Amino acid sequence: MNMQEEVITYKDFEKVDMRVGRIVTVEDFPEARKPAYKLTIDFGSEIGIKKSSAQITGLYTKEELKDRRVVCVMNFPPKQIGPFISEVLTLGAADSEGRVALLGFDRDVPLGSKIF
Repeated sequence: MNMQEEVITYKDFEKVDMRVGRIVTVEDFPEARKPAYKLTIDFGSEIGIKKSSAQITGLYTKEELKDRRVVCVMNFPPKQIGPFISEVLTLGAADSEGRVALLGFDRDVPLGSKIF
């Protein structure tokens, strides 16, 4: 990554609505071009349930993902991925082999909590 990336203001950052959710179901997604799972994520009673496609098969089994808390961008437009509509972007970072590791927490936080 180049440290010469475009600088944004805090006001720009505030436009990105990132929230905490809990994965409730994980399904294989064989129609995806790159290996991925279809996730159903609960963001609490105020926001509800959203769907996400996530290319995280390299580091996680379906069983490991169930009930895991994740961070998602909520205010991107829905994205059609094959026959599936991904409503939120689940955030992670690539390791040295290009496998995506999910963002995590060292404490329990309520579903729907805003990231700031």
